[in-house]
Amino acid sequence: MIKQIHASQLAVGMFIHELNCQSQHHPFAPRFKLTSDEEVEHVRAACLSPVYIDTAKGLDVPDAPTLQEAMAALEDELNTLAAGQCMLPIRATFAEEMLRAKTIKEQAQRKVSDMMHDVRLGKMIRLDDIETEVEGITDSILRNPGALTALSQIRNKDDYTFLHSVSVGALLVSFCVSAGMDQETIRQAGLGGLLHDAGKACVPDEVLNKPGKLTKEEFIVMQNHPAYGFELLSAIPGIGPIPLDIAHHHHERFNGDGYPDRIAGDKIDRLTQMAAIVDVYDSVTSSRAYHPGMSPAAALRMLLEWGKSHFDPKLVQDFMRCVGFYPNGTLVLLESGRLGVVVEQHESNLMTPKVKVFYDTRKSSPLPVQVVDLGAPLGAGGGDRIVSHESAERWKVEPGMFLGDGG
Repeated sequence: MIKQIHASQLAVGMFIHELNCQSQHHPFAPRFKLTSDEEVEHVRAACLSPVYIDTAKGLDVPDAPTLQEAMAALEDELNTLAAGQCMLPIRATFAEEMLRAKTIKEQAQRKVSDMMHDVRLGKMIRLDDIETEVEGITDSILRNPGALTALSQIRNKDDYTFLHSVSVGALLVSFCVSAGMDQETIRQAGLGGLLHDAGKACVPDEVLNKPGKLTKEEFIVMQNHPAYGFELLSAIPGIGPIPLDIAHHHHERFNGDGYPDRIAGDKIDRLTQMAAIVDVYDSVTSSRAYHPGMSPAAALRMLLEWGKSHFDPKLVQDFMRCVGFYPNGTLVLLESGRLGVVVEQHESNLMTPKVKVFYDTRKSSPLPVQVVDLGAPLGAGGGDRIVSHESAERWKVEPGMFLGDGG
């Protein structure tokens, strides 16, 4: 039987069924039996709660919920959160903003790539260049918050490091705008998002771009990148405290299990907590050469689980309301059997976005592409609902193909 437990309940003799963490960030096999106290401590330090154990292959925790019970409780929590979303005003249509967002994304990616290259050559980061990109990202978010964040999900598996920084910057700006923060705070947070992984330029290529799991030694090397980033950014004239703290502490966790300083709770700056949530969300939804990313909807559900201990649950809920339970670009299956891509959020219900449908799974045949408003009344084209988020790899489709127009 598969059960869900807290990482603090792990003990020698348990069989790990799923670690429930970013797979590239730990040196463990997918499934294994805990054989020593040292191994237990390594798992607790590297992974987020909850953890799933197989009681048929190892020790049990009698009062722990089963996987089915845990998932049912999670869905109940999601349904409770679904109503009452407060959307930002839309100043441009999704399709219009997608055209501008594509240019903004490409420019920001080039700037981050150039910045990392310069750092490796010993050059100082040019703050003016990064501030220009933050301004463009913020303007796009204010026109239509869904366009750039959806576009950030479309990436080549080989350019993760650069586009991850752009995505974190865009998502963090959107998160701050939805929280009603002032313009200067948003600018500083955007800088922090784009620069949060600057320290990775100091990590050896063979570790940073290793096509597979890190060894324990390599994992320790990778954990040094926040300290490297803080050192690099501290040398920039005019850099503010917000980008410095985000770069230094975006891997800290609410329960104190993060790194490098193991600070906890409200001792972690609120903006840095927000950056940590965004960083993990973008990381787990990103495909790499050695493993596919999970869908945005699945990642949000995982964040909700992790929010019980590693993040402030209220901030996780706020982030979910910011991007939607089915973020733009998510591939979904409707009750009618139609397959589609989410292209716009509903203003008051996270479960009823607009979906661009294109395939009938019951008849195994393409459909004329059309946008279905799941929030509309039955007679006005509504009446359908999302039954699951789907794997793009399974259906051999690229959701980004349906984000360019008509959304």
